Amino acid sequence: QVQLVESGGGLVQPGGSLRLSCAASGSIVSINIMGWYRQAPGKERELVATMTSGGMPNYADSVKGRFAISRDNAKNTMYLQMNSLKPEDTAVYYCNAWIEYNKYVRPYWGKGTLVTVSS
Repeated sequence: QVQLVESGGGLVQPGGSLRLSCAASGSIVSINIMGWYRQAPGKERELVATMTSGGMPNYADSVKGRFAISRDNAKNTMYLQMNSLKPEDTAVYYCNAWIEYNKYVRPYWGKGTLVTVSS
């Protein structure tokens, strides 16, 4: 059994910062690419940022220069530092990871953490 659990969401004013965490647990053999996605009310889920196991990041244009993804492979944990937050960043943020478990590699999702940017 593999689980991804996000934390760190909340209410923040425009221009503020938040740091999200995603912890993977279970009988994990290895974790390949990890990423953050978000879904705003009435919109489809979209990619925010991803990072390979080797540390190569990739960002959506809308968050470049404001968000920073990182991971601690030893702890099976990923982070998203979000700065200069805007109201349009309001969404449920989901953690995603491609994990090798029981001889198979498949994507896993967390249940999400809500980020609300509002004054």
